[in-house]
Amino acid sequence: MANLGRLLLQGFTRSADRAALNDSNGTVTYRGLADMAAAVERALRQAGLNQDEPVLLPVANEARDAAALIGVWLAGGVAVPVARHAPASAIDGVRVATGARLCVTNAADELVGKIADKAPPYRPLLGGAALVVFTSGSTGRPKGVVLSHRAFIGKLEAIDRVLGFTSRTRTLLVLQITFVFGMWVLLLTLLKGGTAWMRAGFEPLGALAALKDQRVSDVAVVPTMLRKFLALDEKLSAPLIASAALERILTGGEPFDRALSARLRDFMPDVGVVDIYGLTETCSSDFFVTADEREAFAGTIGRPGLGVQFRIADDQGRELPAGTAGELHIRTPFVMNGYLDDPELTRGAFADGYFRTGDLARARADGCVELAGRIKDQINRGGAKVSPLELDHLLAQHPAVAAALTAGVPDPIVGERIHALVVPRANAGVDEKELREWVAARIEKFKWPDVYHIGHQLPIGRTGKVDRNALRDQALSAGVRFQA
Repeated sequence: MANLGRLLLQGFTRSADRAALNDSNGTVTYRGLADMAAAVERALRQAGLNQDEPVLLPVANEARDAAALIGVWLAGGVAVPVARHAPASAIDGVRVATGARLCVTNAADELVGKIADKAPPYRPLLGGAALVVFTSGSTGRPKGVVLSHRAFIGKLEAIDRVLGFTSRTRTLLVLQITFVFGMWVLLLTLLKGGTAWMRAGFEPLGALAALKDQRVSDVAVVPTMLRKFLALDEKLSAPLIASAALERILTGGEPFDRALSARLRDFMPDVGVVDIYGLTETCSSDFFVTADEREAFAGTIGRPGLGVQFRIADDQGRELPAGTAGELHIRTPFVMNGYLDDPELTRGAFADGYFRTGDLARARADGCVELAGRIKDQINRGGAKVSPLELDHLLAQHPAVAAALTAGVPDPIVGERIHALVVPRANAGVDEKELREWVAARIEKFKWPDVYHIGHQLPIGRTGKVDRNALRDQALSAGVRFQA
C-alpha cells in the first residue's frame, strides 16, 4: 500500500549526511530527520495507534514538525496538521471534528500525548489516507479534506514533471505546512534530496536576507507576499536581490494578475516565476504558467498539468464553448477521498466525475484558462452581476496603485454596493476623482465602484491570502449609507 513516509525514507538513506532541513534551531541532516521520525513512530505505536486513525499534529514550520508528519505516516496514522499557535478554540474544534485521541506534542519528555480516552470509530473514508486538511468553506464552517497517500504521491510526481526539483534545490519555506501548497513544496524538496529552510512566518526584508545568506534557489509564496516584497524600500531591497542566488519563484493560492507580474519583472528581472493554480481537494497544482510561458499566458492560470482534465460548465453541468464564462470543473486521479463525515457535501462537490471548483472561468482557444472570480463572490448590484476579481485586476493596473481589493457590501437600495480598497504605491498618492475617471474610461458603468477606501495594506486572512470578507466587514462597520 502506498505510504508517503516509507517513500521518503527510501531517499533519506541516499542523502544521510546532507542537510535536509534548517529552522531557527539549526540544521538537521537526513539521517537525523529519519531518527526523529522513527522516535515519533515508536511513541505512537506504544500509545496503541490504530491503522488509519487520525492524529492531531500541531505545527509551526520546524524540523520536528516534518519529522512528526513522517512518523505519523510510518505508524499508519492519518496526520491532521493544525497551527501550533492557533487559538485554543480552533485547535479544539479540529480535535472534536476528527475525534483524535492522540496528539504529537514533540515535548522532550513526551513525544505523544493522549487527548481523549478512546479512539474514534473506524471511518472507511480514512482508509489509505495521509492527511485531513481543514480548509475554510463558503459557509464559514471549516471542511476536513481527506487526501490519500496514493493521490498525494501521484500529485508530487506530476508536479515534479513540470518543476524538476533536484538534490541541488534549496527551498525557502515561509508557507505553513498546515496547507497543501506548503506541504508539497516541503515533501518534494525532501524526496529529491534538497534542503528546505523552514521559517515560522513571513517578513519581507527577512525573507530577502534569507534568499541572499542561504543561497536559496526556490521560494514558494502567495501573491500577497510578493506585493509586500514590492513595497520595500528599494535602498534596502536592491543589494539583497542583487547578491541573491534565487532562480525561481513559485506562486499560487490567489490570483496573480498582469500588473503584479509586470512589477515583479522589474523588481527581480532575472528570476523565473511559475504561477500555479490548484485546490486542497485536488492536492493542489492543477494548472501551471511556467517561466517561459509568462508573457504569452499572462493573466491566465495556464494549462492543465499531468492527468488533469477540465471543462467550463453552466449551472446545469453542460459544457460551454471557449470564451464563455462558467464554473471551472476538474477531473483528476489525484482528487480527495471526500469531506470528513459529510457525505452530502462530498456528493455536492462533484458533477459527472468532475470536481466543482466554485471558480468562474473561461477557456481560451489556445487551451489556457482565465479566472473570472468566485461564484459566491459575485456582486449583485441591482440585478447586475459583477466579478470583484475583474475589478481587482483593473484597479491594480492604475500607475498609482500598488494593490486593490473589492467586495460587495449589503445595501437596502440595490442589494449590494461595490466597495474598493486601494493601496497606493510607495511615495505616491491616489486621487479619488482621477481614479474614478480612469475606471470610467475602461469598464461599463454598472461595474464602477460606489465607494473607494484608501489604505496602507489589504486585509490578510489566516492563510496569508487577501481576505475579501474582512473588507466587507470593515465597510459595514464604517456605516456608509446611500440615498434612493
